[in-house]
Amino acid sequence: MIEVKWITRLTELLGCKYPIMEGAYAGIGTAEFAAAVSKTGAVGCLTAMTSKTPEGLREDIQKIRRITRTPFTVNITIGLCPHIDGMLEVCFEEDVPAIETAAFRPDSYAERIKKSGITWIHKAATVDFCKHAEKLGADAVVLVGLDGYGFKNIRQLPTFTSIAWAVRQVDVPLIAAGGIGDSRTFLGALFLGAEGVYLGTALMATKECPLSDKIKESIVEARPDHPDLIRELLAPPIPKDFAEVLKMRDKVPLEEWLISLEKVMLKHPDWKDVDPAYLQQLIQSEGTKIVEFFPSLGTRPKGPFSFSCGYIDRIVTVQEFIENMVKGAEEILEKRAAEWEL
Repeated sequence: MIEVKWITRLTELLGCKYPIMEGAYAGIGTAEFAAAVSKTGAVGCLTAMTSKTPEGLREDIQKIRRITRTPFTVNITIGLCPHIDGMLEVCFEEDVPAIETAAFRPDSYAERIKKSGITWIHKAATVDFCKHAEKLGADAVVLVGLDGYGFKNIRQLPTFTSIAWAVRQVDVPLIAAGGIGDSRTFLGALFLGAEGVYLGTALMATKECPLSDKIKESIVEARPDHPDLIRELLAPPIPKDFAEVLKMRDKVPLEEWLISLEKVMLKHPDWKDVDPAYLQQLIQSEGTKIVEFFPSLGTRPKGPFSFSCGYIDRIVTVQEFIENMVKGAEEILEKRAAEWEL
């Protein structure tokens, strides 16, 4: 077996062993889950929204550091995370390894984050938004393709097309997200020019993830070619609904509008049903309410997951998953090196 040193601009930026990042999860991005990921050599992500309050976030940051000394990120989802100013202050005071912003324009927070000296990563759905974050001073950007679940954009492209196009235009380290979940997609993203990968669904189907076993089993059972999943992830929004939700932008609170927009982009018929009280329950839940809030369309297995369900055939520990992904990638590289006589 050849020895691979997984050194990229992302590993150098964050000080991690592998160029692999855990995605941010509303309701399930806990300290314990993030620590489990970081201990493997990848980078765990603590979702501030899951911590509920600034003091809760401080406790979670300290909890991660009691478990492991490896690097992690703190996700702040703009427009959905409560107490953003307080959450940022805690990140500054605790001198976290990195802050990740997402979902909405980070313009009003960019100067404060840059002044703190903490590494700043912004997650976006289009190349233009990545370029905008780079101009604001982001140290790296995550580009999410259509293959992923969650927030969508009318100008979003499939993951590999996005990355191949973005590397021509973005100078800061670029991290690929959306439908990546095994050794081949990991390597594919790196060979397209990404400096690392960002995993969502793939890590949801691990033993440490605080989702119900039923949802994890749904991910294992799911097929990426299910017509309902294809429609949900790839089809453009219904024009009438999209036009209507855009007109609502300044008429409802930002957090409600973002959820409605996300549901429109996913073609969910209940996109108008955004109860603020239920939104708070979602923030305070341990994960299962996420599935209730974003019910699957049609007949596909229930759960908010991406095309990477096609690579998930069993529920394993986070350690096993990362080890298998890295080992499989090294085996592919060794085989190709022999075939190509490198």
